[in-house]
Amino acid sequence: MLLALCCANAQAQLNLQLHYDLGKTIYGDELSARPHLTATLENFTPDKWGSTYLFIDANLADNKMESAYAEIARELKFWKAPVAVHIEYNGGLADGGSYNDAYLLGGAYNWASKDFKKTFSVQALYRYLANQTIGTRHSWQLTTVWGINFAKGMFDFKGYTDLAHDNSVDGALVFSSEPQLWFNLNALKCVSDDMKLSVGTELEISNNFVWPSDGKNNRFYVIPTIAAKWTF
Repeated sequence: MLLALCCANAQAQLNLQLHYDLGKTIYGDELSARPHLTATLENFTPDKWGSTYLFIDANLADNKMESAYAEIARELKFWKAPVAVHIEYNGGLADGGSYNDAYLLGGAYNWASKDFKKTFSVQALYRYLANQTIGTRHSWQLTTVWGINFAKGMFDFKGYTDLAHDNSVDGALVFSSEPQLWFNLNALKCVSDDMKLSVGTELEISNNFVWPSDGKNNRFYVIPTIAAKWTF
């Protein structure tokens, strides 16, 4: 869910999201183990040397947290050109063990409109999978991140796409994208600016990414959520 603003002159932002996942409802037994609820804590902090971004996903099952996944990324830029050094870690824990830790290093091109209502980033990264047992540990990843605030601040459309090489899956490519659309309640004239609640949806579009019940992550899925977000 790499959804942060992508320029160092942007403002810091911390938000908490709760998503009701419809994967099990749409695909039935094929995704029977997929939790309905995911809580996401997301933070983006710019500074004069670049920016730091992180998020933590907690997948919630009945009476327990089934798994947790985190990404943390640091961008470094000591020059005026809109290109930064990008360093990233991905990993987490689940009931059955740990996720395949990934370490990424590369470059990012970042762009923003003057009012920061439109942002865009593209990243070209070397990717090392620390615990890969099938296929190579060394690969690459291309990532795009975007954000658009429109209709006088009433809506946010943001998201990311990842395309990564992984020769342990069919076609040796893993694709995932999570566009989000948020309606910001405090954009209404009858609602206080202090009401930082947004409601919306996320659409998880992926191929060779989701693990179904048969344990073979070699399929295409489109999974929507119903979501709420509070921005601090």
